[in-house]
Amino acid sequence: MDQKINIPKIPFVDLRTQYLNIKEEINKAIQDAIDSNAFINGPAVHQFKNELSEYMGGCHVVPCANGTDALQIALMTLGLEPGDEVILPVHTYVATAEVIALLRLKSVFVDVDPDRFTIDFNQISEAITSKTKAIVPVHLYGQGADMEPLMEIAEKNGLKVVEDNAQAIGGEYIFNDGSFKKLGTIADLGTTSFYPAKNLGAFGDGGALFTHNKELAEKAWLVANHGQRIKYHHDLIGCNSRLDSLQAAILSVKLKYLDQFIESRQTLAEYYDNELGSIEGIKIPQRFSNTTLVFHQYTLTVNENRDEFKQFLADQGVPSVIYYPVPLHLQKAYSSLDYPEGSFPVTERLSKTILSLPMHTEMKDEHREYIVGKIKEYFNA
Repeated sequence: MDQKINIPKIPFVDLRTQYLNIKEEINKAIQDAIDSNAFINGPAVHQFKNELSEYMGGCHVVPCANGTDALQIALMTLGLEPGDEVILPVHTYVATAEVIALLRLKSVFVDVDPDRFTIDFNQISEAITSKTKAIVPVHLYGQGADMEPLMEIAEKNGLKVVEDNAQAIGGEYIFNDGSFKKLGTIADLGTTSFYPAKNLGAFGDGGALFTHNKELAEKAWLVANHGQRIKYHHDLIGCNSRLDSLQAAILSVKLKYLDQFIESRQTLAEYYDNELGSIEGIKIPQRFSNTTLVFHQYTLTVNENRDEFKQFLADQGVPSVIYYPVPLHLQKAYSSLDYPEGSFPVTERLSKTILSLPMHTEMKDEHREYIVGKIKEYFNA
């Protein structure tokens, strides 16, 4: 009689356990928001905005409905015109390019650094034309883009910069002089997402913009609120994008634990590093001295047979995710940009070789040991 194989149920993201650990605080915050009877721009939103501003180093914070809206609001705030060109990495989630297209701007893709997975600043200058108006670096998988040389290029060419920080909130960038800033607060504007699976996640959609420029903050707030400073008096064309009070209340609680969440992710990443770092056939995420990696994802590069490896893991009960399997320039929606296959070799290679392992704050010891055990089994390590 065949012996039944005991395969554990391993979640890729474990939001339920995270909630249970802070359940009383979350439930009270939700009830308080309900009792306030102010569900839009209520006290909970203003409280969270102020707390997030303090956490992010004192910058202005403009809450909004989601991370995609935050990007659109940022570009609208900068006053870009149809036909203006915006440089961005081709290895990113579609939202970064989507808002550019919606505003009738033109995406100009740039390849990424093969180790950092973020925009290769060495390629930016070649992409600049007389129509270039902005750069949108993306801090990906919890890893910060190399912002200091990028900002120097932007300043030299009179370009605006918007940081897409949907995946690296809480991370820091260290400049050559030893000073540091939170990722998302370095450029003219920064954006983030509070999608539930993010390091700081709501129980629904949410987002925010960051800036140290008071005028840009005021304009972004206007754009997000129908362009009105006084109700029914519209100073500019805007949109409707607001963080609701229930989500703000939840985020206020979770913000108190964000550094603890990051530390848990880094501890799990260190375990993965120690166990997997010497295995031939895979490459672990690289570290850089000028950024703190907050591990929204733990993303391996698999040298050969990535899809076979993924299927093996799935058969053994280990979930994994391939992020961005089709690069943006090869997506049907962006075919009009006329980038043929082969235009961005690093991104095209990454789309065929990267794989993200389970990464969350509540990983059980037996689960992480099972995961690395199965990876070692596959590679005979």
